[in-house]
Order: sequence, then C-alpha cells, then structure tokens
Amino acid sequence: MSETVQDVSALIINKLLANPKVPRDISGASKIVEDLAFDSLAVMNFVMEIEDELDVSVPLDRLAEIRTIDDLAECIVSLKKGN
Repeated sequence: MSETVQDVSALIINKLLANPKVPRDISGASKIVEDLAFDSLAVMNFVMEIEDELDVSVPLDRLAEIRTIDDLAECIVSLKKGN
C-alpha cells in the first residue's frame, strides 16, 4: 500500500463510490459532512472501515479536525508515518 496522500485519498474515494447514496462527483476536496451528507455516526462507521483496511487508528481528537476527504487522507498518512 502506498503511503502518499493522493493514493490514500483515491482509496477513500473508491470506497465511498461503492455506496450508491454518495454523489458521483466527489473529489479530495469534498467535505465529508456537508457534501456527502454523512452524519456523525456515518462518519465514525466509515472511518472505522478505512482504519481496518489501512491498519491505522485515527484518534478522536484528530478526527474532530477532519473536514474533507484529503484531510482524512493526510491524517492517515501522518499517523502511518508516526506523527
């Protein structure tokens, strides 16, 4: 698995597009709550799915700072690098 933000963002977008309720025109700049209409429970469930796939754990304090898909990808890459 690549550790670049772009690759992790693409993986996240592909996972999101597997959900038929997610808009088809999403990008890394898409806001998870506003653009995807995810509520807090949906965000938590989706992040747990990504955590399992990428073998990483996103702390709640860092999750609170995430707004976009790229934010989530940057956080995951940072965590995997030990930051």
